[in-house]
Amino acid sequence: MGTTDLSPIPLPPAIRSRFVDGVNGLRMHVLEAGFETKDRPCLLLLHGFPELAYSWRKVMPHLAEAGYHVLAPDQRGYGRTTGWSADYDGELAPFRFLNLVRDALGLIAAFGHRRIDAVIGHDFGSPVAAWCALVRPDVFSSVVMMSAPFTGPPSLPFDVADRPAKPAAEDPVHRELAALARPRKHYQWYYSTRAANADMHQAPQGLHDFLRAYYHHKSADWKANQPHPFASWSAAELATLPTYYVMDLARTMAETVAEEMPSAEAIAANPWLPESDLAFYTAEYQRTGFQGGLQWYRCGTSGMFVPELQIWSGRTIDVPSCFISGRQDWGTYQFPGAFEAMQSRACTNMIGCHLVDDAGHWVQQEQPEQVVKLLLQFLRDADTRQTA
Repeated sequence: MGTTDLSPIPLPPAIRSRFVDGVNGLRMHVLEAGFETKDRPCLLLLHGFPELAYSWRKVMPHLAEAGYHVLAPDQRGYGRTTGWSADYDGELAPFRFLNLVRDALGLIAAFGHRRIDAVIGHDFGSPVAAWCALVRPDVFSSVVMMSAPFTGPPSLPFDVADRPAKPAAEDPVHRELAALARPRKHYQWYYSTRAANADMHQAPQGLHDFLRAYYHHKSADWKANQPHPFASWSAAELATLPTYYVMDLARTMAETVAEEMPSAEAIAANPWLPESDLAFYTAEYQRTGFQGGLQWYRCGTSGMFVPELQIWSGRTIDVPSCFISGRQDWGTYQFPGAFEAMQSRACTNMIGCHLVDDAGHWVQQEQPEQVVKLLLQFLRDADTRQTA
């Protein structure tokens, strides 16, 4: 996991790669744009799984041209950032949401920013961005959540003093999925298993082809991605999700996506993830493996850190907020009711909710021009609201 003799990153000239030491115990690798002049307003971009700061390469130059200092780190557990342990039997606490917020705070402070214009998170970076805005609205002036809706903090047991205490209820959906005629499992609980990292890192088809099939399967290029809301969190409903979300019980993720590997012709014609770009992802994950990112999933599925998040029970995101996702992204709906709860309950100052045509899960890579347009419009609207 060392950072010596690292290969150059294929970046546009407007983006530079650098390291920042001493960020909450990390040596953080950061992509930076708009660094030519001081005192610009700042934007922080947080990637998801299995991506890197590199996933923002197409939008960063345009945001810098609009006058922003743009920071995109490899988050804890990923890429060229070091100072974390990917030991499956090690501590999970460093990967919990509140420590990821601390990472974000430490990074922007290191660059001399006391307050930034927006924190923008995609996929697993989306709830991190949301928690940033919820916990420190004085620092994070607005928030954009991408591809993963935020439903607010977990609630506290309420009005139960005169009732018998109940043990935590087991979620029956996993048992029910396994009992289906075609036995299934949810990908987040698979990602929490000891085997998941090796299954992907040592994929039978090779790591490069695994990533190609995975990115393809969750993109708008896979024509069966036609998402819609679900009525309930139940085995019958969840089993209709694509297999990269609800997997066959006996299959690995590498085996799952191998069935959807695009043709050589389709790969050669891919405009949003050419082989040269994918090769960088492959090289980075070949070096680090996936366990650092998988630790984030384990924090969620274990339920270990729910009690500390309940400190904010009932709190809402009150800074200007926005949601952006691909219209062909099932992530918007994978947790029934989340998309609606974000708009009606979790965020009180939502001024944009956009589903981008011809984009699946990797919206800022598949449709970067549209994402830039939506981000800049949101930032203008947010500024207008805050100065009115």
